[in-house]
Amino acid sequence: MMKIEIKQLGVIGKAEFTLADLTIICGENNTGKTYATYALYGFLDSWQRFFSIRIPDQEFASLLSEGSIQLDLQKYISGARKIVKSGCKRYSEHLPHIFASSEKRFKDSQFLAHLDFKAIQPASKYTRLMGAAKTDLFSINKHSDSSFVTISLLVEKKKLKIPEELLHEVISTAIKDIIFGHYFPQPFIASAERTGVAIFRNELNFARNRLLEEINSKEKELNPLRFLSKVYSDYALPVKSNVEFTRQLEDISRKESFISDQHPELLDDFADIIGGEYVVKKDELYFVPKKKAQIKLTMDESSSAVRSLLDIGFYIRHKAAEGDLLMVDEPELNLHPENQRRVARLFARLVNLGIKVFITTHSDYIIKELNTLIMLNQRQDRLMDIAEREGYMESEFLDSEKVRVYIAEEGLVALDGARRKRRITFNQADISEDGIEARSFDTTIQEMNRIQDEIVWGESSED
Repeated sequence: MMKIEIKQLGVIGKAEFTLADLTIICGENNTGKTYATYALYGFLDSWQRFFSIRIPDQEFASLLSEGSIQLDLQKYISGARKIVKSGCKRYSEHLPHIFASSEKRFKDSQFLAHLDFKAIQPASKYTRLMGAAKTDLFSINKHSDSSFVTISLLVEKKKLKIPEELLHEVISTAIKDIIFGHYFPQPFIASAERTGVAIFRNELNFARNRLLEEINSKEKELNPLRFLSKVYSDYALPVKSNVEFTRQLEDISRKESFISDQHPELLDDFADIIGGEYVVKKDELYFVPKKKAQIKLTMDESSSAVRSLLDIGFYIRHKAAEGDLLMVDEPELNLHPENQRRVARLFARLVNLGIKVFITTHSDYIIKELNTLIMLNQRQDRLMDIAEREGYMESEFLDSEKVRVYIAEEGLVALDGARRKRRITFNQADISEDGIEARSFDTTIQEMNRIQDEIVWGESSED
């Protein structure tokens, strides 16, 4: 497992959490949960940009002169700690861009990823072909029984016709993938702004097309990518990712995930949660209610729950891959308590299919439903009878060892050797076969119960 350490990020003084199969951060409003989520997403989305691995010039020269080289991965693995540390430092300096905020606000912020560096192993095998104009130019291979990676030119050097610096970069990226790729999952995020993005999808497409028309009408010196990137610079990276994902739904819908191929029953259950299906046709997005198949509703005509689950629905049907990390900021948004419970069960099924899930939540319903799934995993005869009677499936049962829960709250925190001060930190909740100890919610519920008990059973003030 990978441990994340955050320092002086927003209201967070210092916090640590381990990325498990199911990771949950809960707590009151304004306790840094979204900050931690966005920082983690940004890192997993862009770590290769900040990790530095350089092929020695002598080896590179041998590749160009001899056409093939073998690189010993152990030389790079021995320096993994330094590579990760320096990469995290560079990423920390990039945090203002992740959050689309001022550098001053993040001048002391730190993001650190910790691996078990003594146990790092490369990917068992790796194959990549690079080409241009339907011609393979070079290959990168690692066999399962080898600690070497082989790079081979497939054409003569004079026919290579790609910049040497680009070839350097491709080889470097491959080595990063081989050493670290299986430790850093591919993230997909559904941010808290997702309902608004769903409503204004057409407007976003229209605005983008107008921008492109404007660019084409300008002088040739104008850089379109630079111009578009400036337009989107006011939004945090996860929000921009949501916008781009929603804009590309027509292309995305042409693909099928492994869940669509191998577990279509999960998609049927998701359709039951939203009460229908999403349809993309000729770049138009509709929701078709299950009981009224002849009706097509636009997103602004659909319920807020339908909009809230849009990204998750398209992800599991069209993009999900084993080993991914699905990140959802406040999955309970706009959902009835019963659907909050069903979404919790959906997450458990995804975890059991090999997709990691990371959520922030205020929902007691989600936590308590996950508790139920953890307790049912004991699989005693009595519990199996309850599961059958209440409609639970074994594919939803959760192993408590796969779950980590953290509560964002005030605590005494020491920063850089200074005296401890009260700042926001993350405290790990106890988890056992009896479920999750989530005092963040229990305190509020107990207070409400106490007041109601006194209203119902207390003595009248007139007596």
